[in-house]
Amino acid sequence: MTSVKVYGPGCKRCETTVDMVRDAAAKLGLEIEVEKITDPKSIAMAGVMSTPGIAIDGTLVHAGGLPDKTKLEGWLSA
Repeated sequence: MTSVKVYGPGCKRCETTVDMVRDAAAKLGLEIEVEKITDPKSIAMAGVMSTPGIAIDGTLVHAGGLPDKTKLEGWLSA
């Protein structure tokens, strides 16, 4: 199972990012576990300087703004 962490304070963009991750995984038929990280210290320790951030299986793949849908699908299927 793929582990996905979405880093952000809980803003609308962060919630939209969580939805985008779930939608992309469903489209690809992938089983994922999504965890929302809202603690500022944890966000900073992950290296996310601009939210929302996305880490897949421990690797930070995106930070700042909504991710591109095509890139998101690529990250999940890699």
